[in-house]
Amino acid sequence: MSKLRVAVIGVGFFAVNQLRAWRDIEAVEVAAICDTRPERLAEIAGQFGIARCYTDAAVMLGAERPDFVDIATGTASHRALVELAAAHRLPVICQKPFAPSLEDARAMVACCERAGVPLMVHENFRWQSPLRAVAEVLRSGRIGTPFWARISFRSGFDVYVHQPYLATVERFIIADLGIHLLDLARYLLGDVVDLSARAQRVNPRIGGEDVATMLLRHERGAVSVVECSYASHPVEEPFPQTSVEIEGDAGSLRLDTGYRLTVVDAAGTHQSDVSPPLLAWAERPWHNVQESVLNIQRHWVDCLTRGIEPATSGRDNLKTLALVEAAYESAATGATVAISS
Repeated sequence: MSKLRVAVIGVGFFAVNQLRAWRDIEAVEVAAICDTRPERLAEIAGQFGIARCYTDAAVMLGAERPDFVDIATGTASHRALVELAAAHRLPVICQKPFAPSLEDARAMVACCERAGVPLMVHENFRWQSPLRAVAEVLRSGRIGTPFWARISFRSGFDVYVHQPYLATVERFIIADLGIHLLDLARYLLGDVVDLSARAQRVNPRIGGEDVATMLLRHERGAVSVVECSYASHPVEEPFPQTSVEIEGDAGSLRLDTGYRLTVVDAAGTHQSDVSPPLLAWAERPWHNVQESVLNIQRHWVDCLTRGIEPATSGRDNLKTLALVEAAYESAATGATVAISS
């Protein structure tokens, strides 16, 4: 079988992980890359041995006719680029945050549906293997029906070094990191009825919030606390690990720092190491995120090949974006916000 040809738009800091993952997937080849910065374009082209380079996405798509498009640019450009891909009748993956507003996101989903092309959001946290292990325990029924959970990412890691723009945005941690955790809450516990949130800015040198605490009530009856922080000073720096605690009516589970999964069920207490594999091109401590990039991109190829909707489709991600918007509304007003179905 011939390989699927992908055109990648945007070759910034995180896109390098996506390019490495495409290189690991036998069924895919990178046909061309595009970036508005010629110097960065030349650097990445040399690093990955990519001959076809463009500074204009429209020119690239017209010239290359790839099998699908991978958009790895900043959020503000997503709608125009998704609509461009749809106009060429090309399936498209879009980096998160999917869109700067729900209005834009809905327009992007509708555009791809009219064009009849698949659309997936690169919402990769739920594809980390330790978090897949948590989901597997839940699906097995070992701890019964969940009624309470905490999903937590608290760190003092300097994220501004590699992504300095994060220090300047008005909406920071909920939109950039909290979105992952809110998606995890949906993945593990189901959709949400209502949400309340409190946001804080601890670091006075940044423009947005760097701490957020959110309380979610899920349709299936569970309540979850979702918390994120880049202002913490933990005894043991966990970056970039997510910890999870879930209590069910027949047991409990806990995913701790160091990828230690403890499950308490009818048969007793069981501990296991669910550390993610260290890929040949990955580096600690980023390897859990890097592995999830490979996993979600393999999922996309499988869905594209089989003609099925991806787990993190544009339509599904609208529900996660609605939680982000509700969190900002609640933080601003102090009210609990109902989530419309």
